[in-house]
Amino acid sequence: MQTSAASIGAAAPEALWPLPAWLAEHEGDEAYAWALSAWRRAAAQKGAWFDAAKADAVVANWPRWFKLTADRFAGVPFRLLKWQEIVVRLLVGWKRPADHIDPQTGKAIVYHVRVFSRLLLWVPRKNGKSEFLAALSLLFFVHERLVGSEGYCFARDEDQAKITFGRMKSMLLKDPQLTGGATPRVTMTAKGIYVAETSSLFQLLSGKPDGKHGRMPQVICGDEMHEWDTRDLEDNLRQGTGTRLQPMELYASTAGLKSRVVGYGLWEETQSILDGGGDGDATLAVVFAAGPDDDWQDEKVWARANPTIGLTPTWDYLRKEARKAKDSPRAEAAFRRYHLNQWVEQTVRWLKRESWLACAPDPEAWRTRREQLAGRRCAIAIDVSSTQDITAKVQIFEPEKPGDRYLLLPRFWIPEEKLASRRKLDRITSWQKWVDIGALETTPGNAVDQNYVMKAVKEDLDEFEVSAIGFDPWNAAKLIGDLQRDGVDPELLVEMRQGILTLGEPSKEFERLILAGLMDHGGHPVLAWMAGHVQVRFDENMNFMPARKRSADKIDGIVASVMALGLTMNESAGPSIYETRGVLMV
Repeated sequence: MQTSAASIGAAAPEALWPLPAWLAEHEGDEAYAWALSAWRRAAAQKGAWFDAAKADAVVANWPRWFKLTADRFAGVPFRLLKWQEIVVRLLVGWKRPADHIDPQTGKAIVYHVRVFSRLLLWVPRKNGKSEFLAALSLLFFVHERLVGSEGYCFARDEDQAKITFGRMKSMLLKDPQLTGGATPRVTMTAKGIYVAETSSLFQLLSGKPDGKHGRMPQVICGDEMHEWDTRDLEDNLRQGTGTRLQPMELYASTAGLKSRVVGYGLWEETQSILDGGGDGDATLAVVFAAGPDDDWQDEKVWARANPTIGLTPTWDYLRKEARKAKDSPRAEAAFRRYHLNQWVEQTVRWLKRESWLACAPDPEAWRTRREQLAGRRCAIAIDVSSTQDITAKVQIFEPEKPGDRYLLLPRFWIPEEKLASRRKLDRITSWQKWVDIGALETTPGNAVDQNYVMKAVKEDLDEFEVSAIGFDPWNAAKLIGDLQRDGVDPELLVEMRQGILTLGEPSKEFERLILAGLMDHGGHPVLAWMAGHVQVRFDENMNFMPARKRSADKIDGIVASVMALGLTMNESAGPSIYETRGVLMV
């Protein structure tokens, strides 16, 4: 085999290694451009040859070696789908000559090793990524039967890595030849898989690089690349493969936030390999994703980006998610990321104008709402500005009976001198008109006089049944101190720091109520202006909270509205998520 491979290595790769039938059927299919590129890159390497018998054998044995683990698929033989079969064939089939030293004789020897020793797999959510990654890891760790093998599974943190590692263990448990009987060939602990016949150990790792030097991995399994904080652990493990003849690195992910430098860098590296650049000779780059200019609502685009569509995810599921996304730029970003494998910005526009306008049956209701709601129970949230910006106070009134709307009652203040400068710099916004109609109030000087806000809160306490007053302590220390000194019950005061931990769930509920037309803002013009440019900021799990794109964009009223809603959710849920009034949320 070595001699024949070497003798034909100088011939034209296209003539020696034409596309096999299992790949030729996808020629011209944009979704499989990665596979055609990989075949041709492998064929172009000096002395490379394709071991069709090995590839056929692995594919044939796959359903016998591996069983699926979850939901309606649990226990079902893992029959490779077309894209998975292509990945497996490319990984195990392509070989190349490599110069080594024979450890017994000390003489030069040529081994034929795998061309592809690294997989970068990018596929949308719900396409069986974790199952496939788990099976690949077991293929190269257990079924190659290499004595003294080491394997490691990691992700951003240990909990994330447990998903793929858990699938590996579940697959082993479903194979009685490996884990059954009085003396099983494979035994498992919470963080380890031990193969007795080869004295090999596969371990679950945390995502931290500390203490991970000195290892000699045969198999490295890294999940959710988009969330990695650094590449230090990957580097440490890869550097440990230097003694191995043909180690295997398996990395997989769905797209993430462009602000995550490490993950986005790996995505760009993958794209560079597909474009013919980068150090791609040993890397199999696999990408299923919609293009940047594709219509995200086109079901043909969904099918191209989701290679297992119909099986998982189901068409019903994707259609349901797409319907939600049509009405929400925030939900659209999530759909693009999770189901089309497109990288998204950390902040995106939140509320559509049409949805906002539909939440004001009477667009002039803000003018008379205070008098109409006198005596009603409400929660109050205050977003105290820095000295020169807008300060917002929003009251929220819960529905009195099922099917009624939540009612918002906003109030805004701005320093007189700041108003003058804003009118000069921003001639489009109706600053003076808002003041003239009472939608925006001014306080003397160049900083918001918090005494005006304090007076307004005291009026609320006199006119309404106030259940809670939420505030971000960042700029509110004086205001809250003055309120307490003036006799306001400290039990009413709730600190709410403006982070996703505090505002994530209220933000989701606020969006739901807006889209359902169950949040009546009364048409307040300043709040509408803020709703027109409010963004949302995502965390890694696509939890979100209000954010602004530019410093000139003011969203204080929207933030206060979300805070106020959070107070009502806290009350309706039973015991306080803030535990007691005044507990600091971070």
